[in-house]
Amino acid sequence: MTLKERFLKYISVYTTSDETSNTTPSTDRQLDLAEILRKELAGIGAENVTVDQGYVYAYIKASPEMVDRKPLAFISHMDTAPDFNGRDVHPQIIEDYDGGDVRLEGSGDLLSVRDFPDLAALKGQTLITTDGTSLLGADDKAGLAEIITAAEGVLSEGALHGDIYIVFTPDEEIGRGSDKLSFERCRAEYGFTVDGDYEGEVAYENFNAASAEIRIVGKNVHPGEAKDIMKNAASIAAEFDRLIPEAERPEHTSGREGFYYLTDISGNCEAAKLSYIIRDHDSDRFSRRKHYIEKITDVMNEKYGKGTVTLSIRDQYQNMIEIMKDHMDIVGRAEDAIRSVGLEPVSRPVRGGTDGAMLSFKGLPCPNLGTGGYGFHGPYEHCTLEAMEREVGIIKYLMTHPL
Repeated sequence: MTLKERFLKYISVYTTSDETSNTTPSTDRQLDLAEILRKELAGIGAENVTVDQGYVYAYIKASPEMVDRKPLAFISHMDTAPDFNGRDVHPQIIEDYDGGDVRLEGSGDLLSVRDFPDLAALKGQTLITTDGTSLLGADDKAGLAEIITAAEGVLSEGALHGDIYIVFTPDEEIGRGSDKLSFERCRAEYGFTVDGDYEGEVAYENFNAASAEIRIVGKNVHPGEAKDIMKNAASIAAEFDRLIPEAERPEHTSGREGFYYLTDISGNCEAAKLSYIIRDHDSDRFSRRKHYIEKITDVMNEKYGKGTVTLSIRDQYQNMIEIMKDHMDIVGRAEDAIRSVGLEPVSRPVRGGTDGAMLSFKGLPCPNLGTGGYGFHGPYEHCTLEAMEREVGIIKYLMTHPL
C-alpha cells in the first residue's frame, strides 16, 4: 500500500474524540482505526502488535549489528479534534497545484493564499484539502501513515536499524493521549511524536496549558419586577469575558505570545457557563494568567455576592523544554535526519501541545516532528503528498541512525 493510499484510507475513518466521555478511548469509533492499524503493522512484519485500551503497540527488533543502540519510539495519535466535523471526509486532490486559491467544493468556501501564505510555496505539489464540510484529519493521520510507511520501507529494504517501538494513541486532542500509555509495552529510551505541521520541523518547546471552567448562578425573577433583585447569569458571563484583555486572545497573538481562549459560552438568566483554555510558553507568565482568572472570579463575587461565580482550573500539560534542554542530542539527530532529505531544520515554539510534552515529563524525552500538514482542526486543513513523502524519509533516517 502506498503512502497516499494509507493516508486516504485513514482519513475516511471517523475518529473524533469526546472530552465529555470518561472512557478510554473516549469514543469507540477510534477502535475502528486501531484495528486497521493493528492489521497493517502485523502485515509489514512488526512484532508484539496489540491493541490495549485503545492504544496500538508494535515492536521491531533491532538488527544484530545495532543492539547496542538506544531503543526509540515513534508516536502518533488516531483521534481527530472535536473542534469541527470529522465525519464523512471528502478530500480534494489537486495534482500539480498552481499555488493559488482553492475553492472547497462542498461548502463553497475559499482556501486562500491571503489567509494561508504557505500555500504559495506548495506550488507544483499534490495538494490534498477538505471539501469544506469537515476537517481533513492530517492531524494526525498523516503521522500514522508516515510512520507505518517508513517502518515498512526499513523492513522491506533490509536496512540496519535499532529497536523500534511504535505507539498510536487515542484521545490526544482532548489532552489524554499519554494518560494510559504502557511503558511495559513501550520500552524506548527516547522517542519522537510525529504530530507537527510544516515539513522539516523538529519542535521541543510547547505551551504550558490549563483549562478553566466558570459556572455562574443567577437569580431569576419576572423582568417586570426585576429591579434590585434579578441576577442575570448570562449577563454576568458576558461581563466576565469582557474583563479578558482583548489583545491576549488567540486571534491577536502569535509566536511566543500566550492567550486566553473562550472555547464555549452558554446559559440563561438562571445559570451560565464559560470554558477557557489558558496558554503560555513562559511558566511565570502562565502562572500569572491563571491568577488573573482567579482575580476576575473574586471581583465578580464581590460585586454579585459570594458563590455567584465558581472557578475550576485544571492543568493539562507543561512546556517540554524543561526536559529537552538536557537531551539536545535527540534534537541534533532529528536535525541530521531533516537535512538528509534536503531540508533545513526549523524549530519554532509549538502553539499547542503534543503527547510528546507529557511523555517527556514521564521520562521519555520526545520532541515533535512535522507531518507536512497545515490549517489543522478545521475546514481549511491541507497537506501535500510530497511533504509527507519527505517526512517518511526523515523517519527512516532516524530508524536507521539511532543514538
